[in-house]
Amino acid sequence: MIFASLVAAVSLLMASTEPSSVDVTPVVRIGQGALVGRAEAGVAAYRGIPYAAPPVGPLRWRAPRPAPTWPGMRDASAVGPICIQPPSGGDPGVGPLPMSEDCLTLNVWTPEQRHGPLPVMVWIHGGGLNNGSGTAALYDGAALAKRGVVVVTINYRLGRLGFFAHPALSAEAGDTELVGNYGLADMIASLEWVRDNIAAFGGDPGKVTVFGESAGGAAVLRLMIAEPARGLFHRAVVQSGLGRDEGTPVFRGRDGRPSLEARGTAFAESLGLAGATVDQLRAIPAGRLLTPAPSFYGGDLLVIDGTDGDGLIEEDVEPAFAAGRQAPVPLIIGTNSAEFWWMKPSDLSPYGEIDDALTDAEHSALYATYGGEDGYNAGVVSDLAFNEPARRLARLHARAGNPTFLYRFDVVAAAMPEPHGGATHASERPYVFDNLSASSWPVEDRDRRAAAVMADYWTGFAANGDPNGGGRPVWPEYRAMPGQLLMFSNDGPAAAPVPFAERLDLIEAFYARIR
Repeated sequence: MIFASLVAAVSLLMASTEPSSVDVTPVVRIGQGALVGRAEAGVAAYRGIPYAAPPVGPLRWRAPRPAPTWPGMRDASAVGPICIQPPSGGDPGVGPLPMSEDCLTLNVWTPEQRHGPLPVMVWIHGGGLNNGSGTAALYDGAALAKRGVVVVTINYRLGRLGFFAHPALSAEAGDTELVGNYGLADMIASLEWVRDNIAAFGGDPGKVTVFGESAGGAAVLRLMIAEPARGLFHRAVVQSGLGRDEGTPVFRGRDGRPSLEARGTAFAESLGLAGATVDQLRAIPAGRLLTPAPSFYGGDLLVIDGTDGDGLIEEDVEPAFAAGRQAPVPLIIGTNSAEFWWMKPSDLSPYGEIDDALTDAEHSALYATYGGEDGYNAGVVSDLAFNEPARRLARLHARAGNPTFLYRFDVVAAAMPEPHGGATHASERPYVFDNLSASSWPVEDRDRRAAAVMADYWTGFAANGDPNGGGRPVWPEYRAMPGQLLMFSNDGPAAAPVPFAERLDLIEAFYARIR
């Protein structure tokens, strides 16, 4: 009786439009049941909400099933387990243990006081589709929510639990069920959950932005070309999300389900399971699926899983954009200034294959633009994997008549220990979330200013489909000003020409030649 009275009082407080001087225990009711969250500093957080059934036992390697319901009040104060994954190597984007196959949960942050439905931002974490989670402190959505948006972060199946095929699983699935892209199907299921439930948190299901970094950015691009995701989001942000994968040496062997099945067969045989049945596959302990980790860049995870309306992804990203088949939504896309600064082509398969595929004339021209072989080795992988693809997709999206905004991130904290001469891969994340406290090095006022304005651009884009406004420096729209981007630097954001465009022109010509 006392608890029921408390809940009733909380509901009345939450319904009030008058500011509250004290934090209360927030409650929302969705189709699955009631959730009791936690509030702090004007933001209500609901954590560990299941958006699909646990993908365990007979549901391992099946498309996500409907989320469970519960009676009474569910405590939503703590995050759920992260998805099964190998050790992180210290990446702050992984999140706290424990980990489990039962990991399909999401987290929601919303302002306690709001007037009308708010824009929604759904974060897809990176980690090479092998690591990461939506539960990391780095991705805490409170700072963004204070800007007037509802933030959602998700967990999705990773590695061989999320991206795997085997002839036995294909036989079970037949012609009607998904095979292969389970992790991507989880992302779509989370967006369906947002569509159906986010209004209860004050969000507008008709104004959803999906944003992601690295593998999460690559996932956003695939959501843009996945027919089942159409209409579930209305803006997109791609941070260092690659984009060149159409049968080039970069992602050789990505020819769909047969090649994925062959890799799954080889893996099962390595465990002594020649001719494995589905029951034998599902009986494999989850930990044994982690070693060796499947390769994100080698094409073990980003796959085409159908060709005739029977898959989530039926073509590669660049050809889909070139044909105008991507979602016609406003797009922010960009990269960091020194993504893979430490890596020469031979250090990362399959980029060594690109080096081998270059003609002597192409090598000579590229060496000249990079100032010699040392400059080429230091910069070409970043340009091949990130910078040229981002420019290419921005061009194609703008050419189709869609609002498009290109950026380059070059903010480097003074205490950053890496001698890279630019912003390394993933270093923009604490700035986007305005969560510099999650950085592993000291920050200064210039970093705080950079984080504040970057988060303002991102939330402004979520609200309006255009990051401009609020007195911020103008971000050139690519349709009107091709070749221009917004440069985020230690001196603040400013419009600028695309850096090192001559390098990117040569790389674009190479990709066109080998297509």
